[in-house]
Amino acid sequence: MSDTTRATAPSAGPREWLGLAALVLPTLLVAFDIGVLFLALPHLSADLGATGTQQLWITDIYGFMLAGFLITMGTLGDRIGRRKLLMIGAGSFVAASLLAAFSTSPLMLITARAVLGIAGATLSPSTLALISNMFRDPKQMGTAISLWAFSNFGGAALGPVIGGVLLQHFWWGSVFLLGAPVMLLLLILGPILLPEYRDADAKRLDLISVVLSLAAILPVVYGTKQLAAGDDSSPVGALLAIAVGIVFGVVFIRRQLRVPNALLDLGLFRNVRFSSSLLAMLLASGALAGMGLLTSQFIQSVLGLDPAEAGLWQAPTGVGIAIGVLVTPVIVRRIPSRTAILGGLVLCLIGLALLSTVTRSSSAGLVSLSVALVALGIGPMFVLGTSLVVGAASPEKAGSAASMSETSNLLGSTLGLALLGSVGAAVYQSGMADSPVAGARQTLAEAIAAAGLPGPQARSLLATARNAFTDGLNVVAIAGIVVILIVFVLVWTTMRQKAATPPPAAADPDSATETPAVTES
Repeated sequence: MSDTTRATAPSAGPREWLGLAALVLPTLLVAFDIGVLFLALPHLSADLGATGTQQLWITDIYGFMLAGFLITMGTLGDRIGRRKLLMIGAGSFVAASLLAAFSTSPLMLITARAVLGIAGATLSPSTLALISNMFRDPKQMGTAISLWAFSNFGGAALGPVIGGVLLQHFWWGSVFLLGAPVMLLLLILGPILLPEYRDADAKRLDLISVVLSLAAILPVVYGTKQLAAGDDSSPVGALLAIAVGIVFGVVFIRRQLRVPNALLDLGLFRNVRFSSSLLAMLLASGALAGMGLLTSQFIQSVLGLDPAEAGLWQAPTGVGIAIGVLVTPVIVRRIPSRTAILGGLVLCLIGLALLSTVTRSSSAGLVSLSVALVALGIGPMFVLGTSLVVGAASPEKAGSAASMSETSNLLGSTLGLALLGSVGAAVYQSGMADSPVAGARQTLAEAIAAAGLPGPQARSLLATARNAFTDGLNVVAIAGIVVILIVFVLVWTTMRQKAATPPPAAADPDSATETPAVTES
């Protein structure tokens, strides 16, 4: 942006700042909905009779749909109007939240979570795009986007706390009902406070590419989870699913190289800094999410804390990453971005090393400290990683790069839940292979339910199950160390050149040439 443009950019007024407050609502909710399920999982699993594989799908499907449809919904918002898409997504989110809250079977809940993910995918690109339209002054835009990003991590921090209180007093479905009033408020305030914008030059949405992208992602993830969980007597089905996903992935890539209205600009991946930064963020977010799944269940099911207390001990995860995000801009004024990221990754390694030593008699404080160190250390990677991705792309491709950055973080989180969750489950099932109770061999929730029976065998079963789950947590922590070391090497080797780091406002998902529609008064 030139100095002339900076000087003439209009300043946002009270209506824009009130509009930002309205946009923070769905942003908080999307982050909240990802984290709150961890605490509710043992309760809903026992109530609905969910198997280990079904538990993973209940946890994972929301994030996969969210990540899979982000770029698609960003393109659709450009075409039909970003406020309109936001309102459609808010209404869909309310309906899917009610369906999830009153689910009567694992399949019904998985379906509801899938719809929630698709609805959530309409919210993230619409909110960020509207912010970039409403705040044209660079300084104001940087402040607005920083608050938007902080709301993501604030939602992650509040999720376990509020969810724990709800689970203490109500049934597990209550954690999904929070979305209804929040989205209804957005439906009321949105048309009043938010302007409508659409790109007059937006290209036609390629529906075939949308289908191909999902056909590539979901079978691979499903097959990987099946192999790791070991639920099937034969791995043929899982391997076939992975092969089908790979085939669809090749077809998807070939189509993106051929069609003029591709969902992904694959030419950006020729830039090593761009592709390695995306990979580093994907791996880092995956390690954090996978660790969060196991530690939340450990605090509640192994240490035996009630939901409200467990939620409080999980809060440092969101608080740690929120602090990391807030202090990073101050830190990089004094030290290079590369040093800030590497220093944060060292904190991650320390936290994961502590987590690998946890036993079933460890305190919740030790677990919470470990998670907080990991979250705090990943903060600089998330903040500066987006700037690196956008900075590696040419100005006309900055919007596409920013969308890929967000997709990478979300896809990494959901892959971490699936793969590291499956690793933990596999270790647990190995440790429970000799259990006389079939259900207890699959999940810790089933072992706890069986341990409610009288007799010394029940107490022995529970002790064995808790030891097996703790072993799974330790293995996942070691796997996390390996992942973070890979990220460390990526950052070390791809950030040798000193490069200017764009401010947070650089992560504008919209092209500078977009044409706004008529703003409603």
